[in-house]
Amino acid sequence: MDKSLFFFVLIGVGFIYFITQFVGDIQQDDKFQSEEYKQQHQYDQYRSVDSIGREILDLTDAPVNVQVGAWNDSELKKEFLALFPDFPEMKIFVTERVRGEVLKAKLNASIDKTESEYLSGAMNAEQAKRSLDLLE
Repeated sequence: MDKSLFFFVLIGVGFIYFITQFVGDIQQDDKFQSEEYKQQHQYDQYRSVDSIGREILDLTDAPVNVQVGAWNDSELKKEFLALFPDFPEMKIFVTERVRGEVLKAKLNASIDKTESEYLSGAMNAEQAKRSLDLLE
């Protein structure tokens, strides 16, 4: 009785492993990918890790619209917005974690504009965060 239960569990685990590996390989095959999967992972090629293990967005040779789209879709944007209202730290974040001169210039211009309007009182905190969130 114990041997048959052991073999049954062993065969079940093997079957589950085979199915998960097979399905994972199918999802990575271009001809079987759904449009939703492609859209969710269209910017994965631009994500990488720097020398100290932090995630970075490397958009060095990408066109401008791809740079903006990858930024708006990235997890780095959430980390960036969490730094508000520490504007100098936001600039350091952009310098250290974003590659791509056009995107860096757009982000720094957005930070400068928002900082001046926020500190002058023309924007409240919610408006300033919204301004930083909307990069075009």
